[in-house]
Amino acid sequence: MSFAALAKFAMELPGATQDIKWGADWVASVGGKMFFVGGPHPDQWTHCSIKVDDHRFLELTGLPGIAPAPYAARYHWVAVSDPKALPLSELKALVKRSHGLVAGKLPKKLRLSLGIEA
Repeated sequence: MSFAALAKFAMELPGATQDIKWGADWVASVGGKMFFVGGPHPDQWTHCSIKVDDHRFLELTGLPGIAPAPYAARYHWVAVSDPKALPLSELKALVKRSHGLVAGKLPKKLRLSLGIEA
């Protein structure tokens, strides 16, 4: 599994868009809000960051290869530096949940226009 596989999965989620931020990080967003970050771009990725539920933050950051995300830990983002830290199915579930957490805070009208149910 590679981080690029997670990026491909992220782009299949409703309303997902991509761009490059800070000159080196690939970012997946929904409604203009980030939900998945990977980098460095365009080189082979060394890490990715995902927003997680509050109650999962301590659990996940206690695992080898997963740490609080720099600059975003207070918002419950984790940085995954080892693509084998969790099974691919669980990493995909975390990306999908991150998308849901971010999309859930968007205005209802925007969510509906992106094809995301309320």
